[in-house]
Amino acid sequence: MLLNRRHLRIKVLQELYAFYQSDENDYVLRERELDKSIDKMHEQFVYWMSLFHELKHFAENRIEENRNKRLPSQEDLNPNLKFVNNRVFEVLAVNKELRRYIEQYKVSWEQETIKKLFNQIKECEKYKNYMADETSSFEDDQQFAVAMFKLEVANFELIHHILEEKSIFWLDDIDLICSMVIKTIKQLKPDADEFTPLPKLFKADDDEEDFYKTLFRKTIMRDEEISKLINSKTDNWELDRIAKMDVILMKMAVTEALEFKTVPLKVSLNEYIEISKFYSTPKSNGFINGILDRIFDELKKNGEIKKMGRGLLE
Repeated sequence: MLLNRRHLRIKVLQELYAFYQSDENDYVLRERELDKSIDKMHEQFVYWMSLFHELKHFAENRIEENRNKRLPSQEDLNPNLKFVNNRVFEVLAVNKELRRYIEQYKVSWEQETIKKLFNQIKECEKYKNYMADETSSFEDDQQFAVAMFKLEVANFELIHHILEEKSIFWLDDIDLICSMVIKTIKQLKPDADEFTPLPKLFKADDDEEDFYKTLFRKTIMRDEEISKLINSKTDNWELDRIAKMDVILMKMAVTEALEFKTVPLKVSLNEYIEISKFYSTPKSNGFINGILDRIFDELKKNGEIKKMGRGLLE
C-alpha cells in the first residue's frame, strides 16, 4: 500500500502540532507517535480488507440457517450461491498474510454491524443484477467486489463511526485507505491464492520513510532559524499572533525546500497551500502563499535552496 506524500506531510503536521502544544517538548516521543500513526494507516487498511471475509461468512451462515428452518422454502433449500462463491471473497478469506494481520491487530467486527451492512448491500441494484446474472467469471466477481465496496461498504456510516472511535485521525485517512483497497482488488489475478502478497506501506527501495522522518526532525532542529525567517516576512506580526497551524505549515514548507534537493520548489509550495485549506483558517492559504513566496525568493537569491535537476527551483 503505497502512501502518497501529501498524507505523510499531514501525519508530520499532526505530530508537530502535538509537539509544539506539549510542555514536555520530547521530540523522540513524538517521533515514536508519528511512526505509530503511519502504522495505524496499515491497520485501518486491514480493517477494511477484513470486511470481504466477514460479509462472505455472514452470508454463508444465513444460508445455513435458512436451510435448517422448520419449514424451509425451495429458495432456502436451493439458494443462490453466487455471492458466497465470489472468487475475490474466497481468495481474501484464505489469504495467509491478511489472516496474520487480522490476528496481529486483533480485528473484530460485531455481527450486528455486518448484518446491517449485508442487508444494505442486498437492497442495491448492483447486487440484484449480479445475483441474477447466470454467467460467472473472475472478472465479473472482481468488478462486483469493486462496485460493492465503492457504493456500499466505503460509504457505510456505521463503519466510519466505529473507525472514528478507534482513532480520531482515521477519518482523515479513509479516502486514501479505501482507494488502496480498491486498487488491491483490481490488481488481483485469476491465479491469486492464499500466498498472494498484500501491498506494503512502502516499497523496499522507497525513500518515503526517510522523507517523513527527516521532515519531522529537521523542522524541529531548524525551528529557531526558520522562525526568525518567517518573522522577518510577516510585517512585524509576532508569530504568536498568527494561527499556530499556519506557522507550523510554513516551517515545514521552508524545511522541505531547504532539505530535499529532488522535490521541486513549486510542489512544496502547492502542497502546503492545499493542506492549509483543510487544516487551518479560511484565509490561511492566501496568507501562507504570500509569506512563502517572499521567503523562497530570498533563499533562492542567497543560494540557500539547492535543487538537483532542471526546473526544480521554479
